[in-house]
Amino acid sequence: MIGPFLLNNTPPNTLFPNPSLSLQEPNGLLAIGGDLHPQRLLNAYKQGIFPWFNEDQPILWWSPNPRLVLYPEKIHLSRSLKKSLKNHSFKITMDHAFDEVIEACSQPRKTEKGTWLSEQMKYAYSQLHTLGYAHSIEAWQDDKLVGGLYGIALGKVFFGESMFSRVSNASKIAFAVFVEQMRHWDFKLIDCQVETAHLANFGAENIDRDVFLEHLNNWCGEASTHNWKIDICDNKRTQQPT
Repeated sequence: MIGPFLLNNTPPNTLFPNPSLSLQEPNGLLAIGGDLHPQRLLNAYKQGIFPWFNEDQPILWWSPNPRLVLYPEKIHLSRSLKKSLKNHSFKITMDHAFDEVIEACSQPRKTEKGTWLSEQMKYAYSQLHTLGYAHSIEAWQDDKLVGGLYGIALGKVFFGESMFSRVSNASKIAFAVFVEQMRHWDFKLIDCQVETAHLANFGAENIDRDVFLEHLNNWCGEASTHNWKIDICDNKRTQQPT
């Protein structure tokens, strides 16, 4: 199999090679190099490709097979999480603290020494947020940011990137409320990239890359025109701060 392809010095609007040319080992590696220009990133997501690399590596572009996705209408909530959703004390917001969320997501986990969310990556997604493509979901407790997630919205598809939690259940509650909002807006698909037990517990499932790319062809478009604000209920805990 040919690859990975080199993208050095190619214009940002250059299309990526077909994802079917991605390596099987490591699974999904398609290309190396280029930059994180907003146009290149948008082209990548529309083709089912995302960047993922450590600070000491060149930019690596991936399209793994299979692909972990969540169909919003298939979300699974455990009995304990359903109870927590009824009684939680978090305030859930959207696009209220994008830079703070991505900074929190960049902090190494207890079992990790470094982070894949370099300053270069954080700046690139902040640009996409300014352009209306990247969005954050926040969980607040006593006016402190304690959990959240961020990703890219194109058409009826949300490409999840990362989440964090500083308080038990904060990211779970934020994610559950977020998915319900996606259902309300008729989003068809949430891309979870690669399998994790955490997302599998929510009902995320592996699908063949060809099926995933067909979904993108049907449902992926330009930036969402929604006002990114929780509007699925009147609960004050899930409203934007004034």
